[in-house]
Amino acid sequence: MNKLFSLIIIATLLSCQGQNSDKMSEHQHTNRLVDASSPYLLQHAHNPVDWYPWGEEALEKAKKEDKPILVSIGYAACHWCHVMERESFENDSIAAIMNANFICIKVDREERPDVDQVYMEAVQAMGVNGGWPLNVFLTPEQKPFYGGTYFPPNSWVKLLNSIHKAYTEDRDKVESSANQVTGSLNASELEKYGMVMGEKAFKIEQLDTVFQNLANNFDRKFGGMNRSPKFPMPSIWEFLLKYHSSNNNQEALNQVVTTLDRMGQGGIYDPIDGGFARYSVDGIWHVPHFEKMLYDNGQLLSLYANAYAITKNENYAQIIEATANWIKNEMTHENGGFYSSLDADSDGEEGKYYVYSTDEFKKVAGDQYEVFSNFYNIADTGNWEHGNNILLKEQWPDQFASSRNLDPTEFNMQLQKIHVGLKEMRKDRIRPGLDDKILAGWNGLVLKGLVDAYDATGKESYLELALKNANFIEKELIQEERLFRLHKDGKASIPGYLEDYAAVIKGFSALYQATFDEKWLRAADKLLRTAVADFYDEKENLFFFTAQDAEQLIARKKEVFDNVIPSSNSIMAENLYILGVLLDNTEYKQKSESMVATVASLMQQESGYLTNWASVFFMHAQPTVEVVIVGNDYLAQRKLIAENFIPNKVMLGAKDSSTLALMENRYALDGKTTFYICYNKACKLPVFTSNEALNLID
Repeated sequence: MNKLFSLIIIATLLSCQGQNSDKMSEHQHTNRLVDASSPYLLQHAHNPVDWYPWGEEALEKAKKEDKPILVSIGYAACHWCHVMERESFENDSIAAIMNANFICIKVDREERPDVDQVYMEAVQAMGVNGGWPLNVFLTPEQKPFYGGTYFPPNSWVKLLNSIHKAYTEDRDKVESSANQVTGSLNASELEKYGMVMGEKAFKIEQLDTVFQNLANNFDRKFGGMNRSPKFPMPSIWEFLLKYHSSNNNQEALNQVVTTLDRMGQGGIYDPIDGGFARYSVDGIWHVPHFEKMLYDNGQLLSLYANAYAITKNENYAQIIEATANWIKNEMTHENGGFYSSLDADSDGEEGKYYVYSTDEFKKVAGDQYEVFSNFYNIADTGNWEHGNNILLKEQWPDQFASSRNLDPTEFNMQLQKIHVGLKEMRKDRIRPGLDDKILAGWNGLVLKGLVDAYDATGKESYLELALKNANFIEKELIQEERLFRLHKDGKASIPGYLEDYAAVIKGFSALYQATFDEKWLRAADKLLRTAVADFYDEKENLFFFTAQDAEQLIARKKEVFDNVIPSSNSIMAENLYILGVLLDNTEYKQKSESMVATVASLMQQESGYLTNWASVFFMHAQPTVEVVIVGNDYLAQRKLIAENFIPNKVMLGAKDSSTLALMENRYALDGKTTFYICYNKACKLPVFTSNEALNLID
C-alpha cells in the first residue's frame, strides 16, 4: 500500500474527533437487501444503512455520483458481524455518515466467494490480518484502497470520516494506492509465489520435508498446530494419515490421534447434539467459537472415518455417528440438500444454546452429579463466562470409568441418560439461527464425508443419506452439464465456482466407488470436462476460481493455498488423477501431474498451507492399486476391502460386466465373486476372497 497514504489515514484516525452517538434506530427502515435470498443479507435488510447487494445498480451509482464504495462482507453465522451490525449499522447517526459519503454494499461471502477472495487478498496486501466482517473501501472503479475487519463504533466513525476526507482532499494519493493494490491483485500466482513446473518424477521421500516442516509446529500435548486460535484444519491430518501409511511413521499417527482425541474431548465438539464448532479460541480446544459450519463437519466426517479405519477407536465411531445424525436431523432439507451453518449466537448471546449453569447440570445429573461433574469439568462457579459451563472432558468415557474403578458399561448408560436430559433442556431454549441456503461445494464435502463414514463403519444409513444428497445435487443444481452454486427457496442460482465443481466431482467419484453405479462416475466426468473447458489455464497449469464467462471483477484469481477447506486447485488435481485412473484417461492424469509439479517446490517451503497438495503428491509418488470386483457378491465383498485404510487405491466393480476400460475382460470366474488387483493395469492372478485380495495389495 502507498506509504504516504497509509500515514495520512493513520494521522487522520488519531486526530479526528469521532461522533459517539448511542442513538440506535428508532424507526423501521427497509433497504434494498429486503429482496435478497441470503439469510446474511436479510439480517441487514432493516438497517438504516442504505445497503445495496453487489450488482450493477450499486456499482453504476458509485460512478455516477463519484463516491467511494464501502463493501462490507460477512456471513450469517459470524459472531463479530452481528456485533458490528448492532453497534454501528443499526445506529442512525453512524448510518447517516455512511449513506452521505459512500455507496454501501453488503456481500454474503458464502454466496459470492469470488468477491470475498479478491478483497480479502487486497486487505492482506495492505498488511492487515484478514477476517470477517471484512470492510473494504473502493474507488468507483472497484479498486480497493483501504480495509480492515471489525471496528468498534468510535473507531468506525473516525475511519469513515478519515476515508471521506482523504478521498475528497487527497484523491491522487487514493487513486495511486488503489492502483498499486489492484496491480498486486492481478499479478500471476506463479510469479507471486515463485512457482515453476519441476520434474514430474515424484518421489515419496520428498514428503519427508513436508512432514518435518509440520512436525516443527505440532502441539504434541493438546494436538493441532502449536498456535491459537486453533482450527481443525482437516487436510493436515489427512496428509499425516497417508504419510504414516507409506512409511509407518508412528509420530505422524500419534499426532493425528492426539489431535482427534483432544478435539473430540474438548468444547469444540458438541456431545449432546453432535457436530463441531468452527474453531477453538484457545490453544487447548476448550472454548469454541460456537458457530457450526457444514464444511468443517463434512471434512471431519472423512477425517474421523479414516482414523477409525486405522485405529478402530470406537470413540471415533461414536463421533462419526453423532455428527452424521446432527447433519441429518438439523442440517438437511427434505429434498436432501444440506444447509450451510448454525449461528454462534442465540437470544443475542454467543454460545447460550450450548452451555449449562451448574444448577442446570445438577438438575439433570441428580445423585450422579459428583461423578459426572468431574467427567465434564463442571465448576461451582462455571468453567466459562457468566457462571456457565462448557462440556469438557479430559478422557474418553471408558478411560474415565476405569481410572475411578467404575463399571464402564454402567457409566456409559448413565452418561447417555444425562445426555438425554441435557438435550431435553435445550428444547426450551431459543435455537441458534440457521443459514438455510444450500451450497454445492459444501454439500460435496459432506457427500464425501458420508461415503468415507460408510466405508469405515459399514453403516448403511450413511450411504442412504449420501445418495439422497447426490440425487438432490444432480436434480437441482446441475443444468446442461453446468453446476450452480446456490439453492434457496426452491431455485438454483449463481453459476458454480471452481470450489463447487471440485467438491461435487470428488463426492460423485467417491460415491461411484461406494456403489459401483456408473451413473455417478459419468456425472463426475461431465462436470470435470466442463470445469476444464471453463476454468483451466493452459499457460499456468492451474484453474481459475471463476469461469471464463463469469462476472468480470477487477482480478481473476486462482486459489492455490489449502486452508480450512483445501484449495479448489488441489482438489481438482486430485479429481483429475482419480478420474484419470478410473476412466483410463491419460489427459486427465497428465494435467494432474502438471499441476502438482507446478506447486511441488512451494509445497516444501509453505507446507502448512499446502497439505492437500501433499496428499495429491502422495498419490503420484505411490503406486495406485486398482481393485476390480466382479460377481454376484461384489458389493458385500467391496465393503470388506473398503473398511481398511488404503489411501492409494481406486475401486471398480460390477455384477457381471461394464464398459469401463479397466474392467475389460474382467469376469467372475467359476461362478465366484472375483478380485483383480492391478497396478497401472498390470494385474496379479485373480483371487476369490477379500483376505486374499488384501494380501496382494502392497
